[in-house]
Amino acid sequence: MPYFHQAKKNGTFFIVIDPRETATCGLADLHIKIKPGTDVAFVNGMLKVIFAEGYVDEQFVKERTEGYDELKKHIEQIQLDEMAEMTGIAPEVIQFAARQYATAPTGMIFTARGVEQQTNGYMTVRNFLNLALVTGKIGKIGCGCGAITGQGNGQGGREHGQKADQLPGYRSIENPEHRKYIASVWGVPEEELPRKGVSAYEMIQKIDEGEIKGLFVMGSNPVVSSPNARFVKRALKKLQCLVVVDLFLSETAELADLVLPTSSYLEDEGTMTNLEGRVTWRPASRKRPGEAKHDWEILCEIARVLGKGDYFRFSSAEEIFHELRVASRGGLADYYGITYERLRNERVYWPCPSPDHPGTARLFEQSFAYPDGKARLAVVDNEYQKEQTTEQYPIYVTTGRVLSHYLSGTQTRRSPALASRQIEAFMEIHPNTAKKYKIENNALVKLETKRGYAIVRSKYSYKIREDTVFVPFHWSGFQNINQITDDELDPYCKMPGFKRCAARIIPVVDLERN
Repeated sequence: MPYFHQAKKNGTFFIVIDPRETATCGLADLHIKIKPGTDVAFVNGMLKVIFAEGYVDEQFVKERTEGYDELKKHIEQIQLDEMAEMTGIAPEVIQFAARQYATAPTGMIFTARGVEQQTNGYMTVRNFLNLALVTGKIGKIGCGCGAITGQGNGQGGREHGQKADQLPGYRSIENPEHRKYIASVWGVPEEELPRKGVSAYEMIQKIDEGEIKGLFVMGSNPVVSSPNARFVKRALKKLQCLVVVDLFLSETAELADLVLPTSSYLEDEGTMTNLEGRVTWRPASRKRPGEAKHDWEILCEIARVLGKGDYFRFSSAEEIFHELRVASRGGLADYYGITYERLRNERVYWPCPSPDHPGTARLFEQSFAYPDGKARLAVVDNEYQKEQTTEQYPIYVTTGRVLSHYLSGTQTRRSPALASRQIEAFMEIHPNTAKKYKIENNALVKLETKRGYAIVRSKYSYKIREDTVFVPFHWSGFQNINQITDDELDPYCKMPGFKRCAARIIPVVDLERN
C-alpha cells in the first residue's frame, strides 16, 4: 500500500475492479463495480476497444508473442454491448477504462483473490495477461503483472513446492529432468519421488470416499477455510488419524487425535518473498514458550521416527535454506546466489544464479519462459460460471476479508483489541435489496444455498451492488460463510469458487409474524 499511495501522489491513474467499494477504492480514479465472476467478459470488452481503436503494440506483439491472430479473430466476434450486459458495466465505462490503460506510457495489473478464487480464475488471469501483452506493458520499467498474496510469504511458498505438482524452484514433479535433479539433491532414487498429487479440496473428497485414512495438517484450518465447510467437517471425522500442528486449538484441531504445539512467526526465523520476487530475511524476535517446537523441528522429528532421519539432519533454518538454494539452482525461481549472509545486509530478487549475481530486478525484459522465448496469448471465452442466480436463490454472495482479522481467525479472534473492532460476521447488503427481501438493518439473517446455511448480522451499505451481498470469512460455527460457498473447482488450477455463489436471504425473525 505505501507503493500505491506514492504512485497516487505521482499522478498514477487507478482503476479498481470490485463488486463493492473497499478502502482500496478510495485511491481509485475509476471504480468498476462489476458483477461477481464476470471479470473475463470485462477484460474481453477492454480488448475489443484496444483492437478496434488501434491501441495494440504491433511491434511487441510480433516480436515477443505467439497466438495473436487467433486472439484477434476471437475479439472481432465479441460485441461490446454483450460484455456490458454480462458485467453490469456500461459500454462507455469499459471504453474509458481500456483507453486509460492502453494510452498510459506505463501500466501495472495486480490480481488478488477476487479474480483468482473463481471457477474460471485461471483463464481470467490469462485474459489479464493478454491485456498486458497486446499493449506491450510487461518486461519494462513501470510495467507488468503481479498477484498480491494474502500472506507474508505466499509468493515464496508457491515457488518452492507448496503445491502437490511442484518441486523446489518452480520445477514440475512430472518433468523427468526436474525429478532427476531433485532426487540427486535429496540423495534418493528418482522412482521414490511421488507423482502429481491432488488439490486441497480434492483431498477432502478422497477422505470422504475412504481413499485417504490419515491426514497431517500444519498451519491450516480447513474446517473454516474450505468451501462447503459442513462437508469438510463430516469428512475429517471419518479419518483414522488426524494430526494438527498449530499455535492454538483451531476448529480443525478440535477434531484431531493429536495436536502438536508449534512456534509463532515471531519465534522462528526464515525468509519471505513478496510479489516482486524480493527475498527478505526475518530473524526471530521472541523466545518460544514451553515445549513448543518450530514447524521444521516437528517435521525432522517425524522423519526420525519414520526411519528417515538421515535425510532431515537440520539444526537451523539457515541449513534448510541452504538446501533450498541448491534444490532451486537452475530452476525458474533460482535462489542459489542468495545466502543468509547477503540477506542480513540486502534484499535480493530472484532469479539469482550465483553469489556474485546482483539478482534480477525485472522479469521478462528479454524473453519469456518458453523455449522460443515468446509469451502465449490465449483465447478466453465469455462463459458464465456454472452457479447462477435463480428464482429460488436470487442473490450473489461474495466473500472477503476485513482489516482487523486474518484468514480463519484462529489467531486474531483471540485478540481482544482486534475482536473489539469486528466482534462478529456480517452481511453487507444494499438498502434497496434489503427492502426487497424485508431485511432490517443489524438483524440476524440466514444466508442459504443448496450446500447449507450461515447466520450473520445484516449491515446496510450503499457500497455494494444491489444484486450482491458480501460476507467476510474469518468466523466459525454458524457464522462460517464457507458453509455455503461453492465447491466447484477451476478445471486448470483446482481453485474453489469462493467469490461467487447463488443464495437466498431469510430473516431469522419474521417481522410480519411478530
